[in-house]
Amino acid sequence: MFVLSPASLGGVRGRLLRSRRAAFPTARRLRTPEGAPIGEVFSFLSALYFRGKLAYAARFASATPPQPGVLVIAPGFGLVAADWALTQDRLRRLHRIGVDLRRPAYRRPFAAHAAALAAGLGPEGHCVLLGSLATGKYLDLLAPVLGERLLVPRRFIGLGDMSRGSLLLRAALSGEELEYIGASQLPARRK
Repeated sequence: MFVLSPASLGGVRGRLLRSRRAAFPTARRLRTPEGAPIGEVFSFLSALYFRGKLAYAARFASATPPQPGVLVIAPGFGLVAADWALTQDRLRRLHRIGVDLRRPAYRRPFAAHAAALAAGLGPEGHCVLLGSLATGKYLDLLAPVLGERLLVPRRFIGLGDMSRGSLLLRAALSGEELEYIGASQLPARRK
């Protein structure tokens, strides 16, 4: 099971995606009632890092119905499948809420879905976080709920987003899965 951190809705690509004049396929699908898959939208927003996370997770995830093998953190909605439909209304909510554990609108659905994920994994299951390790915006919620079942790629330690994205794309293409360590083994973060 993989949990992917969200892509940022700010910046040039976020503004382009939210523009009513955007004519590229993802923006057009996003404006339909059916929406566009969150994985596709976030891959547009983060053409290297999120795209790398999604490619890697899709390559190495083992989906066990009814649980998908790849979940995405969607601020305001908790954990959703990579093919979850992102509509204009949902996009506005994601953008408005953002990633901030101090905000109940972000924390509550994320915590509820993390607890359900922990129960669904069972005692032998593991979950790999593909996201920032330098801050607590994901780890501070997931680590207490998942405990030793929460893993992270060892090679993520000290790497920036772009380096992690290219590392994940190379691993997905080569078929060589990265080594994981327990989140509890990470060096202490600065507060």
